[in-house]
Amino acid sequence: MSKLLDRVRAVLRTRHYSYRTEKTYIEWILQYIRFHDIKHPKEMGAAEVEAFLTHLAVVRNVAASTQNQALAALLFLYREVLSVDLPWLEKFTPAKRSSHIPVVLTKEEVKQIIGELDGLNRLLANLLYGAGLRLQEALRLRVKDLDFSFKQIVVRDGKGGKDRFTVLPTKLIELVQKQLESARKIHDRDLRNGLGRVEMPFALAKNIRTRKKSGRGNSFFRRKV
Repeated sequence: MSKLLDRVRAVLRTRHYSYRTEKTYIEWILQYIRFHDIKHPKEMGAAEVEAFLTHLAVVRNVAASTQNQALAALLFLYREVLSVDLPWLEKFTPAKRSSHIPVVLTKEEVKQIIGELDGLNRLLANLLYGAGLRLQEALRLRVKDLDFSFKQIVVRDGKGGKDRFTVLPTKLIELVQKQLESARKIHDRDLRNGLGRVEMPFALAKNIRTRKKSGRGNSFFRRKV
């Protein structure tokens, strides 16, 4: 099965799906295979997919969004990796959609919650609330994503693989700048210790290594990557 999963990863990365989506799809495919006693997906079809989806709803009592996520992963497996078009899937029990009214915090409640935090956690919470960032978007922020002149943040590779602009609240500018200075000191210390590495997207890391070997890289590219 490892070869199949490698193929799934290769197709996902070729189409620039996010790493989180890759992990989620791989996990659902593994659960599907285990549910059917390690049977290869090529030997199964619509009936087995429907049985798995029904199991999720009836036995595991998952939310509708979770069942839809599993369905998306399996459709990707069959259509994009195995080149198999499944017939219309309609013979499975759909998960029940939540009828609960969402809980919305008031401004005062939000202030009380954030007031209980400190340090980096407090800054992150402020960014989530003040800039409308999702958690992973806030954690992945880079220096180049911050524009203090226009008081805006560039969110890269957000939901759906899309970029967007959002506001950088004036009250957070000083806190963000302090965090940048703190991160800069840590980075400088790491460089002195021979570290200071960063993850490079797609083939960029390979290109930089090639430039270093050929001597065509400038001083920036001569750092360890």
